[in-house]
Amino acid sequence: MTETTKKRKHRRPRVWESLAVLVFLIAMLAIGIIVYGVDPHVPMLLGVLAAGIMAKILGYSWKSIEHFMIRGITKAMQSIIILVIIGVLIGVWLNAGVVPAMIYYGLHILKPSIFFVATVLICSITALATGTSWGTMGTMGVALMGIGFGLGMDPAMTAGAIISGAYFGDKMSPLSDTTNLAPAMAGTDIMSHIRFMILPTSIVYVLTLIFFGVLGVVKSTGGSADLSQVVSLQEALRSMFNINPVLLLPPVIVIVAVALKVPAIPGITLGILSGAVIGLIFQDNCTVGTLFECGMNGFSCETGIYEIDRLLNSGGLMNMTFSISMTIIAMMFGGIMEETHQLEVVVNKLKTLIKSPAGLVTLTEATSVVSNAVMPEQYISIVVPGRMYAEEYNRMELSPTTLSNALESSGTVTSALIPWNTCGVFITSTLGISAIQYGPWAVFNWLMPLACIVMAVLGVTIADKEGVRLIKKKKAVQE
Repeated sequence: MTETTKKRKHRRPRVWESLAVLVFLIAMLAIGIIVYGVDPHVPMLLGVLAAGIMAKILGYSWKSIEHFMIRGITKAMQSIIILVIIGVLIGVWLNAGVVPAMIYYGLHILKPSIFFVATVLICSITALATGTSWGTMGTMGVALMGIGFGLGMDPAMTAGAIISGAYFGDKMSPLSDTTNLAPAMAGTDIMSHIRFMILPTSIVYVLTLIFFGVLGVVKSTGGSADLSQVVSLQEALRSMFNINPVLLLPPVIVIVAVALKVPAIPGITLGILSGAVIGLIFQDNCTVGTLFECGMNGFSCETGIYEIDRLLNSGGLMNMTFSISMTIIAMMFGGIMEETHQLEVVVNKLKTLIKSPAGLVTLTEATSVVSNAVMPEQYISIVVPGRMYAEEYNRMELSPTTLSNALESSGTVTSALIPWNTCGVFITSTLGISAIQYGPWAVFNWLMPLACIVMAVLGVTIADKEGVRLIKKKKAVQE
């Protein structure tokens, strides 16, 4: 039988068949995450199984289905390589004292008269340095909640400032797993993704700082702050590392690499090499052997101070396997759904609502928010919409950074606002404030998706295949 004859046996899925696979995936994720509190990997793998069974029903051979999965994984190989390198970078930067130095100097920003703004800035710097909003909230966040209490600040407002800063840093950090996952799903690289996010995210961040600046003036009690927790954190960092401003050079090198449009892999590698050299110069406990060990298994310390241990015991290639395996499984699912047109028929139904690129961005963000609510896991709110709409962005001849930005501006940040989402549950248990209480004050998190939609209409968050924003095209036409 010829290949042509085989292809004729394949049929397009019906809408209800595709929806059945998606509903099954949602059900497995909901049961696994909500009922049993497990990680999303195995439930997602069951979704791959369901997609494969449906592919067989549609007439595809196992050999073809296997090829679809492999082709899906191949699309994310660059991001997987970057995740491996970033795991090494975090471990090296921790051992070299780069991350501790960023945290140490970030704590110097704290001033009682500008508590809320300082809180946003400190959490932003920490999350940028570590790539984790959870680690930031579980360490700096806990300390800042205590300081806020000493100042007489509303705990819900303090939590809102902590969350806003932590998610800004997480969203913009090349070390963040979600910042790597979003471009992987969209089909772009992390450096292009971050560069595209800088403008819209900076606008929202400035608005957030203005809001908390005004709020701090209005709510300031004029009391003196209990900065003992901050001092203890700084003293612990100084006792472990030789803190020096030169240690801030590696992140500056990475930032400059982003600005100069250096490709992601060599740009991050420059950060690793510069961090290693500076660590060998300044840190007594940093050797070539410890750099190799921390690059592989991450940095480990036991200071006796819970906040420090929790924040610094991180990094390493092996600690990135969670995100790497999630990316692989997600792309297996996406590969089958795309190649067998199961996503296409659903998107075709939804795209009847779409009249413009701005409408596509709005639909993407709405899908991500709904995913955060019904599949309460931050990763899934990026994976599923990302694979659903990637082809539609391509059909409209839009840059994949338009999609990756929409995913990050909705899926990543709104996860904290859903009480039953894993992020919402973590924040409530860590900071002791419910999502209903802190939600209105997590300004960055709810303003980011709304602003992204408005900026999509204006052409700020939409770019063509060449990466030119539509707002620039509009100005060129007017001139």
